[in-house]
Amino acid sequence: MDQLAPKQRLLSLDVMRGATVAAMTLVNNPGDWGHIYAPLEHSEWNGCTPTDLIFPFFVFMVGVSTVFAMETKKADPANHGKMILGALRRMATLILISWAIQLFYHHTPFVHSLTHLRFPGVLQRIALVFFIGSVLYIKCTQRTRDWVMAGALIGYYIIMCFIPVPDGNPANLNPETNMGAWLDRLIFTTDHLWKSSKTWDPEGLLGTLPALGTGLFGIRVGSWLKRPDRENSVKVTWLFVYGVAAVVISLIWDLFFPINKALWTSSFVLYCGGLATIALAFTYWLIDVQGHQKYAWILVVFGMNAIAAFVWGDILQGVVDFIPTGTDMKMSTWLYQHGVAPFFTPYNASLVRAIIYVFLTWLPMVWLYKKKIYIKV
Repeated sequence: MDQLAPKQRLLSLDVMRGATVAAMTLVNNPGDWGHIYAPLEHSEWNGCTPTDLIFPFFVFMVGVSTVFAMETKKADPANHGKMILGALRRMATLILISWAIQLFYHHTPFVHSLTHLRFPGVLQRIALVFFIGSVLYIKCTQRTRDWVMAGALIGYYIIMCFIPVPDGNPANLNPETNMGAWLDRLIFTTDHLWKSSKTWDPEGLLGTLPALGTGLFGIRVGSWLKRPDRENSVKVTWLFVYGVAAVVISLIWDLFFPINKALWTSSFVLYCGGLATIALAFTYWLIDVQGHQKYAWILVVFGMNAIAAFVWGDILQGVVDFIPTGTDMKMSTWLYQHGVAPFFTPYNASLVRAIIYVFLTWLPMVWLYKKKIYIKV
């Protein structure tokens, strides 16, 4: 989230967030979905590719930034009600933005678009985790949040692996027949789920429970970084220890509750949270402690306007496609087939097109950065 004034921000967090937004834009905009290098694809089911790390890293950083945004105000209980209302407003705004983006891309009558609107989604999950995590941060101690995180991860494991699905299926981790898929069909109906499936959703409602664990993981790390009674060397050392320990535990848990991004399994939470902690510890030491900041601005421009970059990167292709080509081909496809594909191998052409979209997303963020405009929600 973008709640912090520039002078209060943790530069390493902005760099890491910026890198995550850039990576997200890269993997979401290949020239040809049939020609993508393996690290830029999601795992088919179990397992974790570099692309699978992008979303949980972002959720983790929402947790970290919650601490830096709210720590001072939450010290006075008189502020709590206003802070919670502000978090609720931000949650609603993010959800509405996601639905607006969907409607922007629908080329059907408005009523038909609404009846087939996908209710879950990436921004929706970020919004829910942000709001619930904020309330827990404002009202609870760190020990209580640790217990909530443990309860969420263990409880999700029990629900998914041991409780029979009410439709008659045994507990299972298959895409269409697990407990989460059943719950999404019950609450949202198939008209409002992921369009590629319609029977389950990778950002479904039940998966928000372990995703909250990812956000609380970030809050714990942010609280550690904010401690004034620890030297930077001690902070960094223990962050590495914490991160490595989480990865080791996740790999053990993976033996019977597989690391799986679509299900957001508990092992996935610990695996990605551990790697995110290690990455932030390294970035924090390099940038904020050692002061290597000369080229940090290249990614900071994304990190300081993460939501703006997210939205612009999501709608950029739709904006390009408003330009007529005089044929049945969309402008984005025409530009790729005539301006990129003839000059590279299929895999490289697809990658080059994705890099171009990252650059076109980055340019407006540079302008905002130079004008000191930081878009909040």
